[in-house]
Amino acid sequence: MKFVPRTDATAFAQSRLVTEYMARKSSFSATGLIQARENLMSAGTAILSDAMGKTGAMDHDMRCWSARCQMAGPAFTAKVHPADILMVGKALSECPKDAVLVIDGQGELNTALWGGATTIAAGLKGLAGVVIDGAIRDLAEIRKETLPVFARSVVPNAGGAEYPGELNISIQCGGVVIHPGDWIVGDEDGVVVVPSTLLVNILEKARRLLEVEKAIYEEIRQGKDIATLLHYHELLDEKSKKSLLPQMRYLKK
Repeated sequence: MKFVPRTDATAFAQSRLVTEYMARKSSFSATGLIQARENLMSAGTAILSDAMGKTGAMDHDMRCWSARCQMAGPAFTAKVHPADILMVGKALSECPKDAVLVIDGQGELNTALWGGATTIAAGLKGLAGVVIDGAIRDLAEIRKETLPVFARSVVPNAGGAEYPGELNISIQCGGVVIHPGDWIVGDEDGVVVVPSTLLVNILEKARRLLEVEKAIYEEIRQGKDIATLLHYHELLDEKSKKSLLPQMRYLKK
């Protein structure tokens, strides 16, 4: 997929449109939003994390359980009781097409907040994906579906339907703070969160990193030494000349 960066004022305005959409429920048909999704998926989570200074990734156990893992979309957020599915159903009903439903289940691993029926419903509705800081069940069914579903664990126990929660607010999921409209990107490596206000800048950095990485891969395939390509020898030589003990950096006046 061709990576086409957007760096002008229009692109920045389009990134802002994502957050505004969550309040107004307008259309996701804007060309800029479609292009942003394609660019983010083309870059992948590893490059995007590098572009954000090796940050932005959710915890390592936030893994994909479905047949397809690649996704990108603005976050529609939900904070729920950790053992209750009442607001999960409401969130699924309210979540717009092409968004990623992100559920803060407070990391509860022994009560499933998501299953086969909700996966099928979310796929038919056109969601870009689902990320749950908690557990799922009905794994055999979820594995058949192409809707990306990320969660911490699988367990048979289902949650109750008793407690209210909150929708479209800032939440925590997988160790990362997420605001409504932030971009959620997932693939085989995991999930990365790209703040909507930084979207254009991160996409441009990712584009440059992809170009460099492509050149490195080509040289490695030609038999070049990776330590030489990345100047590791020079870095190690420089570090060997410096003391590794903080106390020894003290300069007596």
